[in-house]
Amino acid sequence: MENKEFDFNGTVVNGIGMLLLNLLLLLGSIGLIILACISESIALSTFLGITGVVLFVLSIILACGFLMVEPGEARVLMFFGKYRGTFTKAGFHWVNPFITQKKLSLRARNLDAEPIKVNDKTGNPVMIGMVLVWKLKDTYKAVFEIDSQTMAQAAGQVGVSASAAQIMNAFERFVRIQADAALRQVAGQYAYDGDSDAKKQELTLRDGSDEINKELEARIDERLAMAGIEVVEARINYLAYAPEIAAVMLRRQQATAIISAREKIVEGAVSMVKMALDKLSQDDIVELDEEKKAAMVSNLLVVLCGDDTAQPVINTGTLNH
Repeated sequence: MENKEFDFNGTVVNGIGMLLLNLLLLLGSIGLIILACISESIALSTFLGITGVVLFVLSIILACGFLMVEPGEARVLMFFGKYRGTFTKAGFHWVNPFITQKKLSLRARNLDAEPIKVNDKTGNPVMIGMVLVWKLKDTYKAVFEIDSQTMAQAAGQVGVSASAAQIMNAFERFVRIQADAALRQVAGQYAYDGDSDAKKQELTLRDGSDEINKELEARIDERLAMAGIEVVEARINYLAYAPEIAAVMLRRQQATAIISAREKIVEGAVSMVKMALDKLSQDDIVELDEEKKAAMVSNLLVVLCGDDTAQPVINTGTLNH
Protein backbone atom coordinates (compact mmCIF):
# COMPACT_ATOMS: atom_id res chain seq x y z
CA MET A 1 0.00 0.00 0.00
CA GLU A 2 1.31 3.42 -1.00
CA ASN A 3 2.52 5.61 1.83
CA LYS A 4 1.04 9.07 1.29
CA GLU A 5 2.55 10.63 4.39
CA PHE A 6 5.57 12.92 3.97
CA ASP A 7 7.40 15.56 5.99
CA PHE A 8 6.43 19.21 5.63
CA ASN A 9 8.94 20.95 3.33
CA GLY A 10 7.55 24.50 3.37
CA THR A 11 9.01 27.61 4.97
CA VAL A 12 9.62 27.27 8.71
CA VAL A 13 10.90 30.23 10.76
CA ASN A 14 12.13 30.36 14.34
CA GLY A 15 9.13 31.10 16.53
CA ILE A 16 10.94 33.38 19.01
CA GLY A 17 12.18 35.70 16.27
CA MET A 18 8.75 35.92 14.68
CA LEU A 19 7.18 36.53 18.08
CA LEU A 20 9.44 39.53 18.65
CA LEU A 21 8.73 40.84 15.14
CA ASN A 22 5.01 40.41 15.69
CA LEU A 23 5.18 42.32 18.99
CA LEU A 24 7.02 45.15 17.25
CA LEU A 25 4.37 45.27 14.54
CA LEU A 26 1.62 45.30 17.13
CA LEU A 27 3.23 48.06 19.20
CA GLY A 28 4.03 50.04 16.05
CA SER A 29 0.46 49.78 14.81
CA ILE A 30 -0.88 50.97 18.13
CA GLY A 31 1.61 53.85 18.14
CA LEU A 32 0.62 54.90 14.62
CA ILE A 33 -3.06 54.82 15.49
CA ILE A 34 -2.38 57.00 18.53
CA LEU A 35 -0.37 59.47 16.41
CA ALA A 36 -3.17 59.54 13.85
CA CYS A 37 -5.62 60.48 16.57
CA ILE A 38 -3.50 63.38 17.86
CA SER A 39 -2.21 64.64 14.49
CA GLU A 40 -3.62 67.99 13.34
CA SER A 41 -3.00 67.28 9.64
CA ILE A 42 -5.89 65.43 8.03
CA ALA A 43 -3.72 63.88 5.32
CA LEU A 44 -1.05 62.74 7.78
CA SER A 45 -3.68 61.51 10.21
CA THR A 46 -5.36 59.48 7.47
CA PHE A 47 -2.04 57.98 6.32
CA LEU A 48 -0.95 57.09 9.85
CA GLY A 49 -4.36 55.64 10.69
CA ILE A 50 -4.52 53.44 7.58
CA THR A 51 -0.94 52.27 8.08
CA GLY A 52 -1.58 51.51 11.74
CA VAL A 53 -4.71 49.49 10.95
CA VAL A 54 -2.89 47.57 8.21
CA LEU A 55 -0.02 46.73 10.57
CA PHE A 56 -2.46 45.73 13.30
CA VAL A 57 -4.34 43.38 10.96
CA LEU A 58 -1.00 42.04 9.68
CA SER A 59 0.16 41.30 13.25
CA ILE A 60 -3.07 39.41 13.92
CA ILE A 61 -2.60 37.35 10.73
CA LEU A 62 1.02 36.58 11.56
CA ALA A 63 0.01 35.46 15.06
CA CYS A 64 -1.96 32.61 13.48
CA GLY A 65 1.22 31.02 12.12
CA PHE A 66 2.86 30.07 15.40
CA LEU A 67 3.43 26.36 15.86
CA MET A 68 4.55 24.68 19.09
CA VAL A 69 5.30 20.95 18.93
CA GLU A 70 6.19 18.77 21.92
CA PRO A 71 8.16 15.51 21.68
CA GLY A 72 5.81 12.70 20.67
CA GLU A 73 3.41 15.05 18.87
CA ALA A 74 2.74 15.83 15.22
CA ARG A 75 0.96 18.50 13.21
CA VAL A 76 -0.81 17.65 9.97
CA LEU A 77 -0.58 20.80 7.83
CA MET A 78 -3.05 21.68 5.06
CA PHE A 79 -3.13 24.68 2.75
CA PHE A 80 -6.69 25.43 1.61
CA GLY A 81 -7.67 21.77 1.87
CA LYS A 82 -4.50 20.35 0.30
CA TYR A 83 -2.20 18.16 2.38
CA ARG A 84 1.20 19.85 2.67
CA GLY A 85 2.94 17.37 4.97
CA THR A 86 3.39 16.34 8.57
CA PHE A 87 5.53 18.38 10.96
CA THR A 88 7.12 16.54 13.90
CA LYS A 89 10.15 18.68 14.84
CA ALA A 90 9.82 19.64 18.50
CA GLY A 91 10.08 23.32 19.40
CA PHE A 92 8.47 26.71 18.79
CA HIS A 93 8.15 27.56 15.10
CA TRP A 94 6.30 29.79 12.67
CA VAL A 95 4.79 28.74 9.35
CA ASN A 96 2.45 30.25 6.78
CA PRO A 97 -0.51 31.57 8.82
CA PHE A 98 -2.96 30.40 6.14
CA ILE A 99 -1.94 26.77 6.73
CA THR A 100 -4.45 24.76 8.77
CA GLN A 101 -3.01 22.65 11.56
CA LYS A 102 -4.35 19.41 13.04
CA LYS A 103 -2.70 18.27 16.26
CA LEU A 104 -2.11 14.55 16.81
CA SER A 105 -0.32 12.55 19.48
CA LEU A 106 2.23 9.90 18.44
CA ARG A 107 2.68 8.59 21.99
CA ALA A 108 1.80 5.01 22.89
CA ARG A 109 -1.62 4.51 24.45
CA ASN A 110 -2.94 1.66 26.56
CA LEU A 111 -6.36 0.01 26.22
CA ASP A 112 -7.54 -2.36 28.94
CA ALA A 113 -10.63 -3.98 27.43
CA GLU A 114 -13.29 -5.28 29.79
CA PRO A 115 -13.91 -9.06 29.55
CA ILE A 116 -16.55 -9.95 26.96
CA LYS A 117 -18.59 -13.12 26.53
CA VAL A 118 -17.80 -15.16 23.41
CA ASN A 119 -18.35 -18.74 22.29
CA ASP A 120 -15.21 -20.82 21.83
CA LYS A 121 -14.70 -23.38 19.08
CA THR A 122 -16.75 -26.01 20.91
CA GLY A 123 -19.61 -23.60 21.59
CA ASN A 124 -18.92 -23.04 25.29
CA PRO A 125 -19.43 -19.45 26.48
CA VAL A 126 -16.24 -17.97 27.93
CA MET A 127 -15.29 -14.59 29.36
CA ILE A 128 -12.18 -13.18 27.71
CA GLY A 129 -10.41 -9.83 28.09
CA MET A 130 -7.26 -8.28 26.69
CA VAL A 131 -4.81 -5.40 27.05
CA LEU A 132 -3.69 -3.48 23.98
CA VAL A 133 -0.86 -0.97 23.46
CA TRP A 134 -1.17 1.15 20.30
CA LYS A 135 0.04 4.38 18.74
CA LEU A 136 -0.40 6.44 15.59
CA LYS A 137 2.10 5.60 12.86
CA ASP A 138 0.71 7.17 9.65
CA THR A 139 -0.81 10.62 10.24
CA TYR A 140 -2.15 10.88 6.67
CA LYS A 141 -4.30 7.77 7.07
CA ALA A 142 -5.31 8.83 10.58
CA VAL A 143 -6.67 12.17 9.38
CA PHE A 144 -7.92 11.43 5.85
CA GLU A 145 -8.70 7.69 5.67
CA ILE A 146 -11.20 7.58 8.55
CA ASP A 147 -13.68 10.24 9.65
CA SER A 148 -12.11 10.96 13.04
CA GLN A 149 -13.24 14.58 12.94
CA THR A 150 -16.93 13.67 12.67
CA MET A 151 -16.59 10.93 15.30
CA ALA A 152 -15.01 13.40 17.72
CA GLN A 153 -17.68 16.02 17.08
CA ALA A 154 -20.49 13.52 17.56
CA ALA A 155 -19.01 12.27 20.82
CA GLY A 156 -18.19 15.70 22.22
CA GLN A 157 -21.19 17.53 20.73
CA VAL A 158 -19.10 20.63 20.17
CA GLY A 159 -19.02 23.20 17.41
CA VAL A 160 -17.61 22.96 13.93
CA SER A 161 -14.16 21.70 14.84
CA ALA A 162 -12.98 19.15 17.39
CA SER A 163 -10.03 19.49 19.73
CA ALA A 164 -6.95 17.28 19.64
CA ALA A 165 -8.06 15.44 22.79
CA GLN A 166 -11.46 14.70 21.27
CA ILE A 167 -9.86 13.44 18.05
CA MET A 168 -7.54 11.11 20.00
CA ASN A 169 -10.52 9.87 22.04
CA ALA A 170 -12.28 9.15 18.75
CA PHE A 171 -9.27 7.07 17.69
CA GLU A 172 -9.46 5.22 21.00
CA ARG A 173 -13.12 4.35 20.41
CA PHE A 174 -12.23 3.17 16.91
CA VAL A 175 -9.45 0.98 18.32
CA ARG A 176 -11.75 -0.42 21.02
CA ILE A 177 -14.41 -1.48 18.50
CA GLN A 178 -11.94 -3.06 16.08
CA ALA A 179 -10.03 -4.81 18.87
CA ASP A 180 -13.30 -6.22 20.25
CA ALA A 181 -14.19 -7.65 16.82
CA ALA A 182 -10.71 -9.17 16.39
CA LEU A 183 -10.83 -10.72 19.88
CA ARG A 184 -14.19 -12.36 19.13
CA GLN A 185 -12.84 -13.71 15.85
CA VAL A 186 -9.71 -15.22 17.40
CA ALA A 187 -11.49 -16.63 20.46
CA GLY A 188 -14.03 -18.42 18.25
CA GLN A 189 -11.29 -20.37 16.47
CA TYR A 190 -10.00 -22.22 19.55
CA ALA A 191 -11.42 -24.29 22.34
CA TYR A 192 -11.01 -23.12 25.92
CA ASP A 193 -9.27 -26.36 26.90
CA GLY A 194 -8.57 -29.84 25.49
CA ASP A 195 -11.13 -32.53 26.26
CA SER A 196 -9.20 -35.73 25.59
CA ASP A 197 -5.81 -37.17 24.82
CA ALA A 198 -6.57 -36.94 21.10
CA LYS A 199 -6.87 -33.17 21.40
CA LYS A 200 -3.84 -32.52 23.58
CA GLN A 201 -1.82 -31.46 20.56
CA GLU A 202 -4.51 -28.97 19.49
CA LEU A 203 -3.91 -25.34 20.41
CA THR A 204 -6.28 -24.05 23.11
CA LEU A 205 -6.99 -20.66 24.62
CA ARG A 206 -5.65 -21.69 28.02
CA ASP A 207 -2.43 -23.40 26.93
CA GLY A 208 -1.45 -21.60 23.71
CA SER A 209 -1.09 -18.10 25.11
CA ASP A 210 2.00 -17.03 23.14
CA GLU A 211 0.75 -18.25 19.75
CA ILE A 212 -2.75 -16.90 20.30
CA ASN A 213 -1.43 -13.53 21.47
CA LYS A 214 0.63 -13.26 18.28
CA GLU A 215 -2.38 -14.11 16.14
CA LEU A 216 -4.54 -11.63 18.07
CA GLU A 217 -1.93 -8.92 17.55
CA ALA A 218 -1.81 -9.67 13.81
CA ARG A 219 -5.60 -9.60 13.48
CA ILE A 220 -5.92 -6.27 15.27
CA ASP A 221 -3.02 -4.81 13.30
CA GLU A 222 -4.77 -5.73 10.04
CA ARG A 223 -7.96 -3.95 11.13
CA LEU A 224 -6.20 -0.82 12.37
CA ALA A 225 -3.84 -0.43 9.40
CA MET A 226 -6.51 1.53 7.51
CA ALA A 227 -6.37 4.22 10.21
CA GLY A 228 -2.57 4.42 10.30
CA ILE A 229 -2.46 2.85 13.76
CA GLU A 230 0.31 0.48 14.83
CA VAL A 231 -0.20 -2.26 17.42
CA VAL A 232 2.73 -2.34 19.82
CA GLU A 233 1.45 -5.26 21.91
CA ALA A 234 -1.76 -7.22 22.33
CA ARG A 235 -2.31 -10.04 24.81
CA ILE A 236 -5.11 -11.85 26.60
CA ASN A 237 -5.14 -10.90 30.28
CA TYR A 238 -8.38 -12.58 31.44
CA LEU A 239 -9.83 -15.97 30.55
CA ALA A 240 -12.57 -17.91 32.35
CA TYR A 241 -15.72 -19.85 31.68
CA ALA A 242 -18.94 -17.84 31.71
CA PRO A 243 -20.70 -17.88 35.12
CA GLU A 244 -23.58 -20.05 33.88
CA ILE A 245 -21.29 -23.01 33.11
CA ALA A 246 -18.34 -22.28 35.39
CA ALA A 247 -19.45 -24.69 38.16
CA VAL A 248 -20.08 -27.56 35.71
CA MET A 249 -16.77 -27.05 33.95
CA LEU A 250 -14.95 -26.92 37.29
CA ARG A 251 -16.35 -30.34 38.20
CA ARG A 252 -15.34 -31.64 34.77
CA GLN A 253 -11.79 -30.36 35.25
CA GLN A 254 -11.64 -31.92 38.71
CA ALA A 255 -12.85 -35.26 37.34
CA THR A 256 -10.29 -35.11 34.54
CA ALA A 257 -7.54 -34.39 37.05
CA ILE A 258 -8.61 -37.28 39.28
CA ILE A 259 -8.71 -39.70 36.35
CA SER A 260 -5.27 -38.57 35.21
CA ALA A 261 -3.88 -39.01 38.72
CA ARG A 262 -5.42 -42.49 39.03
CA GLU A 263 -3.89 -43.50 35.71
CA LYS A 264 -0.45 -42.51 36.98
CA ILE A 265 -1.00 -44.37 40.26
CA VAL A 266 -2.14 -47.56 38.53
CA GLU A 267 0.72 -47.37 36.03
CA GLY A 268 3.23 -47.03 38.86
CA ALA A 269 1.58 -49.76 40.92
CA VAL A 270 1.67 -52.25 38.04
CA SER A 271 5.33 -51.47 37.48
CA MET A 272 6.11 -52.03 41.16
CA VAL A 273 4.19 -55.33 41.27
CA LYS A 274 6.05 -56.60 38.21
CA MET A 275 9.35 -55.55 39.75
CA ALA A 276 8.47 -57.36 43.01
CA LEU A 277 7.52 -60.60 41.25
CA ASP A 278 10.64 -60.51 39.09
CA LYS A 279 12.83 -59.88 42.14
CA LEU A 280 11.27 -62.77 44.08
CA SER A 281 11.78 -65.07 41.11
CA GLN A 282 15.38 -63.99 40.39
CA ASP A 283 16.58 -64.24 43.99
CA ASP A 284 14.69 -67.52 44.49
CA ILE A 285 13.23 -66.22 47.73
CA VAL A 286 9.91 -68.03 47.44
CA GLU A 287 8.20 -70.14 44.84
CA LEU A 288 4.68 -69.02 44.02
CA ASP A 289 2.15 -70.79 41.88
CA GLU A 290 -0.21 -68.87 39.62
CA GLU A 291 -2.95 -68.71 42.25
CA LYS A 292 -0.65 -67.21 44.90
CA LYS A 293 0.82 -64.81 42.36
CA ALA A 294 -2.67 -63.59 41.54
CA ALA A 295 -3.43 -63.14 45.25
CA MET A 296 -0.15 -61.29 45.78
CA VAL A 297 -0.80 -59.02 42.79
CA SER A 298 -4.28 -58.27 44.08
CA ASN A 299 -3.01 -57.43 47.57
CA LEU A 300 -0.18 -55.24 46.28
CA LEU A 301 -2.50 -53.33 43.95
CA VAL A 302 -4.95 -52.71 46.80
CA VAL A 303 -2.13 -51.43 49.01
CA LEU A 304 -0.50 -49.27 46.34
CA CYS A 305 -3.70 -47.84 44.80
CA GLY A 306 -5.78 -47.44 47.94
CA ASP A 307 -6.36 -44.08 49.59
CA ASP A 308 -6.28 -45.47 53.16
CA THR A 309 -3.22 -46.73 55.01
CA ALA A 310 -2.76 -50.48 54.64
CA GLN A 311 -3.29 -52.67 57.76
CA PRO A 312 -0.64 -55.45 57.86
CA VAL A 313 -1.76 -59.02 58.58
CA ILE A 314 0.85 -61.41 59.99
CA ASN A 315 0.58 -64.92 58.61
CA THR A 316 1.63 -67.39 61.36
CA GLY A 317 1.02 -70.44 59.21
CA THR A 318 2.91 -71.85 56.27
CA LEU A 319 2.55 -71.35 52.56
CA ASN A 320 1.23 -74.91 52.24
CA HIS A 321 -1.86 -74.25 54.36
